[in-house]
Amino acid sequence: MAEVLKGAPVAAKINETTAERAAALREKGVTPCIAILRVGEKPDDIFYENSAVKRADALGIKAVRVTLPVDVSEDDLIEKIKELNGDGTVHGVLMFLPLPKRMDGLRVRRTLSVDKDIDGITPGSMGGLYSGNGDGFPPCTARSCIEMIDYYGIPVSGKNAVVIGRSLVIGKPVSMMLLSKNATVTVCHTKTVDLPGIVKKAELVIAAAGRAMLVKADWLREGQTVIDVGLNVGPDGKMCGDVDFEKAKDIVDKITPPVGGVGSVTTAVLLSHVVEAAERQTNK
Repeated sequence: MAEVLKGAPVAAKINETTAERAAALREKGVTPCIAILRVGEKPDDIFYENSAVKRADALGIKAVRVTLPVDVSEDDLIEKIKELNGDGTVHGVLMFLPLPKRMDGLRVRRTLSVDKDIDGITPGSMGGLYSGNGDGFPPCTARSCIEMIDYYGIPVSGKNAVVIGRSLVIGKPVSMMLLSKNATVTVCHTKTVDLPGIVKKAELVIAAAGRAMLVKADWLREGQTVIDVGLNVGPDGKMCGDVDFEKAKDIVDKITPPVGGVGSVTTAVLLSHVVEAAERQTNK
């Protein structure tokens, strides 16, 4: 039976450190502040926004809600982002994606200051991650995978890691972060030839394809650590990951659950980025 790697203790440790750093900033007269920018009234966005505001308050971080109507023009949205860029009291901006299809998403994302891009959505932040120059922040979910690995002491250096997924949100950034930890990384996707065979050879598997129970039990073996980033609705209508968790946990050494795993760390990482952004801006 595998060790189940839960996200709650990881998030708790991050939150403890974040609260301490936020308190230190407040002693200097700086209150870390996140602006949450939302276009429209998507229920999932509102739910996450409410959760983030509540957790920010508990950590001593100010949260400002910036809500624009779903029919807002692209130019007006860009003006609002520029306004937040120039507001010295706002240290980080979380902008919900995707934006309405009629908008040029890249143009909008480019407007956001790299210094305030706490979820790694701008080209500048992505460039900073890939070049290792320290600009911006990585996407929160990708960093959550690394936080899980670090917290549970999973060896990475020199190990064979397979990442299933190539998105800009998880797959590509987490592979860069694993490379920086000296892993040997193979990036796969649903079109990869002999994906089961490649996965079986890995010591560390990051499943982030967004496909319900894509990774079957017979793809896996003893000795592996599996980090499942997926959260999908399965054939039975229940939430599931990209890995067949119930069968996989009887095979591999360590595995994250589809609910209460990586996803539960993401908000903690987001708020740690807010405080780090405030520290950087204060020290400039």
